[in-house]
Amino acid sequence: MEIEYQNIKVIGFDADDTLWVNETYFREAEIAFCELMSDYETPNKTDQELFQMVIKNLPLYGYGVKAFALSMVEMALEISNYNVTQKTIESILKIAKDMLKKPVELLDGVEEVLKELSKKYRLILATKGDLLDQERKLEKSGLTDYFHHIEVMSDKKHANYSKLLNHLDIKPSEFLMIGNSLKSDILPLVQLNAHAIHVPFHTTWAHEQVSEKETNGKTYKTISSLRELLNLLK
Repeated sequence: MEIEYQNIKVIGFDADDTLWVNETYFREAEIAFCELMSDYETPNKTDQELFQMVIKNLPLYGYGVKAFALSMVEMALEISNYNVTQKTIESILKIAKDMLKKPVELLDGVEEVLKELSKKYRLILATKGDLLDQERKLEKSGLTDYFHHIEVMSDKKHANYSKLLNHLDIKPSEFLMIGNSLKSDILPLVQLNAHAIHVPFHTTWAHEQVSEKETNGKTYKTISSLRELLNLLK
């Protein structure tokens, strides 16, 4: 079934792994952490345990590098039976600080697409994570001026999007969300009867993965590059 976008007035963009690289840095940090813990547990086991710790802490810490750092410290204490050295804790904090200092690497075609679409549509940025870090990345990206509104959300579920659209007085039928996560950027919007376009990134956090059953029968489009938007929305 062909999806029509002629009624779209507002386009929302996810940030991490939709506009710029993010998940790659988390994977690199996990590898470094597992190496630090290799005296206590195998890398594979440490990686699995760290993931469970991060998920357990989401309701308390939320998303982002700082939350990830707290989970790494807690995991180090647990895996080592509280024998981990102060130097190792310092090394864990360095992993997190290095993540926060990473350059903002825009994905292919991002600025070209935003520049063109901003001439016809109102653009908003809807992302989740740590406010300070997301503001840092947005400033370094040079993309701020393309967005009419910027929202750093605590989570990206049906209720969060509903609140955002109501606050901005946007009708779901006139809204299109663009993002790399089916769980966070696509399915909640389909549930709201808004439009959504999935742009997969080569690495997806396990927490963001969904089953075929969850996507079955849901109406959304998948494209391989943001550049394809220019033809879809012309």
